[in-house]
Amino acid sequence: MTSILTNNGAMVALQTLKSVNSNLEETQNQISTGKEVGSAKDNSAVWAISKSMESDIQAYVAVSDALDFGEATVAVASSGMEQIVETLKDMRELAVAGVSQNVDHDKIEADLAKKREQIESIIDSASFNGANLLDDNVTAQLDVLGGLDAASDTITITGIDSASSLNTAGMTSLTSANAATVLSEIETMLSFAIDSAAQLGADSNRLSDQNDFVSKLNDSLKSGVSTMADTNMEEASARLKALQTQQQLAVQSLSIANQAPSTLQQLFR
Repeated sequence: MTSILTNNGAMVALQTLKSVNSNLEETQNQISTGKEVGSAKDNSAVWAISKSMESDIQAYVAVSDALDFGEATVAVASSGMEQIVETLKDMRELAVAGVSQNVDHDKIEADLAKKREQIESIIDSASFNGANLLDDNVTAQLDVLGGLDAASDTITITGIDSASSLNTAGMTSLTSANAATVLSEIETMLSFAIDSAAQLGADSNRLSDQNDFVSKLNDSLKSGVSTMADTNMEEASARLKALQTQQQLAVQSLSIANQAPSTLQQLFR
């Protein structure tokens, strides 16, 4: 039945056009923003998960910064300790020469005194932003957060007990009578310095490895968020073309439906 008061065909065409226009607007928004789930109303479950993961990503960026800071601090201490090892090797060479009786022990002692001052200077200057792992009078340890759980993911770097093991001020002055004693003291300090340098190197590797892991984990989280919330541009492009075609057809259908009542005039001619 055709009615001049109710156009059922036009109503159906109008609802179809509204639906197509709504889907077209949604697709255009997804393409322009790059987000398939940009707000909670798009998909509340996916949006909540993605926001939680984005929070973790931001936190891991801070963790990575802390690890970078820790690496730099340990690197300064490690470089300082390696230099101390080289200095003690030179001191050992001088002490070995001092064991001989036909040398100028005063000049050797003067050289040793300069080396002692150099070691003290290295210890005092091996500081990064106030943290000095070679001077236990400044800091006993360095705590670096390596993850999001402060209770279990904290990496502790133990400082070097330089006050007792690298106490150059307490070393015996070299004379012809005690050269062997001085040599023994230097060898003890050299052994400690080598072990300490190896420890700092291992600590540096641990921080570097953890930083690499955090970086890869952060990349995985970003990829996961992208998979859940970002727009698949290939699919969106195809959907946009289809919806534009549907829109044109819906407009034509509505136009045809609106012309239907006018055909009734022919019945009254």
